[in-house]
Amino acid sequence: MSALREILGNSQYWGLTLSIGAYLFACWLKQKTKLAFLNPILVSVIVIIAFLLGVGIDYDTYNKGAQFITFLLTPATVCLAVPLYKQVQILIKHLDAILISLFSGCLAGIVSIFIMCLIMKADPVIYYSLLPKSITTAIAIGVSDKLGGNSTITVGIVIITGILGAIIAKSICKLFKIKHPVAIGLALGNSAHAIGTSKALEFGEIEGAMSSLSIVIAGLLTVIIAPLMANLL
Repeated sequence: MSALREILGNSQYWGLTLSIGAYLFACWLKQKTKLAFLNPILVSVIVIIAFLLGVGIDYDTYNKGAQFITFLLTPATVCLAVPLYKQVQILIKHLDAILISLFSGCLAGIVSIFIMCLIMKADPVIYYSLLPKSITTAIAIGVSDKLGGNSTITVGIVIITGILGAIIAKSICKLFKIKHPVAIGLALGNSAHAIGTSKALEFGEIEGAMSSLSIVIAGLLTVIIAPLMANLL
């Protein structure tokens, strides 16, 4: 095992290979089983953590190679504008409903955190860390740091929120008979950010476009609303 650790420690790209391999395996497993809770991101995270713990390799060693995937985050996010551009007519047609929906969803997410932390008498640091739970990680970290939260907690809760949203999306839409593509896209993007958007794209192009729009607007609204709610606890 020590020999394996030494070999991997001297390699610059094994972390990248492990990440891609784990994700491909997770996609194959999801396709094979069709089980909603086997979200590819969740499964790949579990596989990677299990491997690192089993071999005894720390995160920094793994991230030397895995960090190259991070470089793809920006262009991947920019690419979300493509389906939005293709559906710009739908955006214009439903603009009022879209803005009301996003504001209501963003406010509901933040108020629910406030009520939960108030009931549980949570530490203010926890409260500040949880407020930006439903927006994309880059913006959430900035909001959390500005409010005085713990960015590590924020990153963790953002990931959990996104994965949970993607897992229950189809069941929730089926339960409440939500069929309109704009509504599905807005709900996923507003509640589960980028991970939700990847799920929305599985529903269809309109859903993906509306979800990618939600990420941007929900992020901006949270930047405005979160500091106001932070002073209430």
